[in-house]
Amino acid sequence: MSMTNDTIDSIANVSPIKHDVSISKPKYYHVSAIVKQFSLNTSTHGVSDIARSRSISSRIFWTIILSFCACFMIFLIVQAIRAYLQYPTQTSVSFVVEWPQSFPAVTVCNYSPLRYDRFVEPFLNYTNTFNLINTSNATEFTKEHARYIHQYLLYKLNRNESLMEFFYPLETMMLSCTYNIMPCTVADFTWFISSSFGLCYTFNARLKPSLNKTIKQNSENGVHATFELRFYVHQHQYVPYLSNGIGMVVLVHDNIQIPNIEMSAMQLAPGQHHKLNYKKKTSSFLPAPYTTCNDKVNIQMQAMYEGYHNTDYGYSQLPCFLACLQIYTYENCGCGNPFRWATRSIIIPGTNKTANISLCDIENPCYTRAATKLMNDKRIWMSYCHDCTQECTWSEFQIKSSSVLAPPSYLFNDIKQFVEESSIPLPANWSITWKNEIQSSYVSLSVLYETTQTEIYSQQATISVVDVVSNIGGQTGLWIGISFLSMIEIVEMLYQLIRAQCYCLWTAVLKHCQTQESVL
Repeated sequence: MSMTNDTIDSIANVSPIKHDVSISKPKYYHVSAIVKQFSLNTSTHGVSDIARSRSISSRIFWTIILSFCACFMIFLIVQAIRAYLQYPTQTSVSFVVEWPQSFPAVTVCNYSPLRYDRFVEPFLNYTNTFNLINTSNATEFTKEHARYIHQYLLYKLNRNESLMEFFYPLETMMLSCTYNIMPCTVADFTWFISSSFGLCYTFNARLKPSLNKTIKQNSENGVHATFELRFYVHQHQYVPYLSNGIGMVVLVHDNIQIPNIEMSAMQLAPGQHHKLNYKKKTSSFLPAPYTTCNDKVNIQMQAMYEGYHNTDYGYSQLPCFLACLQIYTYENCGCGNPFRWATRSIIIPGTNKTANISLCDIENPCYTRAATKLMNDKRIWMSYCHDCTQECTWSEFQIKSSSVLAPPSYLFNDIKQFVEESSIPLPANWSITWKNEIQSSYVSLSVLYETTQTEIYSQQATISVVDVVSNIGGQTGLWIGISFLSMIEIVEMLYQLIRAQCYCLWTAVLKHCQTQESVL
């Protein structure tokens, strides 16, 4: 036993163990080891094949294959992202039963804007004062006089004089009004002035919140929505040569949309009862970046809406365009479009002040040139009307109309009494021709829904963010086998590399400090 111990001591003396040499740098602090371990164990295709290759030719082969797959994968990913950034859309159509459903707004106007008894005397005084008509009879209304009617109305407007006395008050025209069997009155209507039809009246428009009036629903009073109106249009008071017909105009529109009565109204002939069945259709568009749609009422439109008594209308593209066109016309001509009475109130450019501008003379070509220039010059359009894009949500009502002869004989006496009690003067030979007069001036209508189904057109994104992520994941998995877990492996490798570098830096600093201490 002693001999064995002597042998061990002898070996130890010949080859002593150096403790500082036996403590080697940990394996996980070697950069090459970290990269090799990742390459051998990653789920990414090609990288592990390169790491396991035992010949240079094999490594070159797998490197080329991996590079080709990676390049093609990147190309397809870029294409997928570019396709998404095109923001393609598609339209879906659905039918939804809406019950209860908001009853639409209904706007009505007399087809002739002016009543002769109030208009003719001041108008003839105007033409005589300015010697516009060469006639010996100063009280006769001729075809030549009719040429100056709009000029006279503009003259009054530009002097800020009211035209209300020339129009037909609703109480002088409306024989009766019922909604779901319940009576409605003049107080249930709001009003505005149209350059084509004079004073117009809207039922069930959305009003300002301060009035505490809600939009009527089609289920009120337990009756399916039926709105019935009976009118007497006083055709004997129509100003000669001004209107080319007799009757009423009506427009069924959304409660929050301004009535475009001049362009979209239906004409109702007298001597008939008209039935209007509506079906609601709603279109919705995606906001930016898919479309440039807008739902915000700008300050110019707010000034314009002041002409629509007590209403709280939302954004519509056409009124927005008319408002900016009026501003551009005013800047270029010093006056506004003479046919846009509702946009006479504008915001002065560069300020927040509202002003009632003068309207151009009809024969002044400046306003037509300004409109043509604005609509054909994109730079000017973007400067004045950049926010007048399509509505993000739009509701319209498809109308089916039918009619029968009216009024029935049992209503004649009631109508006769209404006309005789009206403030509008009777025809000269009323006592003889009153039945014919009633037949020529009576108009009635019913507005009711055809179906409670609402046709909805919805714009949808063809490619969503989820689709893009799925596409990218599919391409990376197909070509080089990268998945989300593969990304975690790469993150882990980067962490280990950073840790190794920090260890090397710490070791170098420690050795430097020890060297400085030994010198001292």
